[in-house]
Amino acid sequence: MCFSIMWNSEFNDVDDGTHVRSYTEVLKERTDEEGLETATTIEQIRAEKNVLKLYKLNKEPILTRHKHVALLKKSLINLNESYECLDSSRPWLCYWILHSLHILGESLEEEEYSQIVGFLAKCQSEKGGFGGGPGQHPHLAPTYAAVNALCIIGTREAYTVIDRKGLYHFLLSLRGEDGAFSMHMDGEVDIRGVYCAVSVARLTNVYTPELFKGTEEWIAKCQTWEGGFGGCPGMEAHGGYAYCGLASLVLLGKTNLCRIPSLLRWIVNRQMRLEGGFQGRTNKLVDGCYSFWQGGAFPLIHAILSKEEKVFHSNYWLFNQEALQEYILLCCQHPSGGLVDKPERNRDIYHTCYALSGLSIAQNSPRPSIIGPPNINAVEMIHPVNTNQAAPFTTSTRPGISESSLVEHYSTTPNIARERVYGERESKDALSIGLLIDSRLHLVQRREM
Repeated sequence: MCFSIMWNSEFNDVDDGTHVRSYTEVLKERTDEEGLETATTIEQIRAEKNVLKLYKLNKEPILTRHKHVALLKKSLINLNESYECLDSSRPWLCYWILHSLHILGESLEEEEYSQIVGFLAKCQSEKGGFGGGPGQHPHLAPTYAAVNALCIIGTREAYTVIDRKGLYHFLLSLRGEDGAFSMHMDGEVDIRGVYCAVSVARLTNVYTPELFKGTEEWIAKCQTWEGGFGGCPGMEAHGGYAYCGLASLVLLGKTNLCRIPSLLRWIVNRQMRLEGGFQGRTNKLVDGCYSFWQGGAFPLIHAILSKEEKVFHSNYWLFNQEALQEYILLCCQHPSGGLVDKPERNRDIYHTCYALSGLSIAQNSPRPSIIGPPNINAVEMIHPVNTNQAAPFTTSTRPGISESSLVEHYSTTPNIARERVYGERESKDALSIGLLIDSRLHLVQRREM
C-alpha cells in the first residue's frame, strides 16, 4: 500500500522529471489483500477503485485555476452552513483563502484586504494573541492563522495590527516547564502548539531563547520508533505532527536533534503506490491535505541533508513529485472549483489550501517538475517553513535548496520590527532564521510617499 523510493546517483542524471504514469503502470499497484480481508483493506480497495476510474479516463492533467479562484473569492463573502462548525476558526478561513489565492497567483482589491485586516483586528485579544473570532479567547492555532494572513496581505495596516508585546506575553503564558506549549490557557499540549508558537515568534521577531528553553528537547521526544513525530511523546507518528516537529526544529536551529534517516524512511513510505498522494499515518487512506503536511517536509529534509552530507546533491525532492501532481490534478479537483481530500468527497477550503500547497511543493524542486502544460498548471512557489513566503531553491554555487539558503532567505524577508521586544539580540546565525518583516514595511512606506 505504500510507496518507497530508493535513492541512487542515477536519479541526478534525469533531465526531465515530468513523466506521467500510464494506466497500466498504475494498475499494477493495486492492493493485494493476500486472503486477509479487513476493514482497512476494504476501505483501501474502495479508495483505489475511485482513483482508478479517474486515471482510466486518461485525461490531460489541467489545473482549473479560474474555478478555484471563483470559489475562493465567493467564500470570502459567503459560506454555506457546513462551515458553521468553524465559527471558532474564522482566522483560519481567512488564511486558507488568502494563501490559496496567493498560490494561484491571484490578488484581491485593496479594499478587500483592508476589510480582512479589520476583521482580524477584532479577533485580537487584549491579553495578546488572536481568538477564533471577535470576543473569543486567544488560542495558538488562530493566532498562527491570523499572523500569517496579515503577512500575506503585507501592508502597513496589516502589520501594525499585531500587538507584539501582547503576543510575547501570550506565548509566555502558554509555555510549560518542559518547553512544550498549550494551545490555549489550560488547554491541550501537543506539537502543534510548539510549531504555532515558534512560527509566529520568528515571524514577528519576538523570539527569545528564554521563551523556547527546553523546547527542542521536548520536540525530539515526540519522534517515534517509526521515524515520524507524534503529537506528544509516546503517541503515534502522524503527517501533520511530523511537519510541525521538523519545521519547529528548523526554526529553532536544532535539526541535529532529529533522526533524519528514520524520518525519511517513514515519510517516503507514506506516499501511496497507486494513488500517488500521501496518507497521514501507516495503513490509512490517501488524503489531499497530506500533499503538504507530508510533502512539505521534503524540502526541509533536502536542506538538512545538503548541510550534513557534503556529497548530497539532487535537483529533485526525495519523493515522486509527478505522481503527487497526478493525484492532485486528476483526483482532487472538484468540477465546480475547490479541491477535495479524495474522489467522491465534498470540496472545502481547508483541502483546497493544502492540496494547492502540496502542488506548489511538488512543482518547485530545485529543477522545476511540472506535469501538463506549464503555462496553465504552474503555481507560485511557497516557503516550506512558513507557507506565506516563497523561498529560493537554488544557491550561488550549485542547484538545490540548503539549510543555509533558508537562513539567508529568512534574514532578508520582511519583518514587523527591527528591534526586539525583549532580551538581547541573538547571534547572527540564530537570529537570521527569523522572518524580518521590517524591510517590507519600509518598501510599503516608500510606495505610499
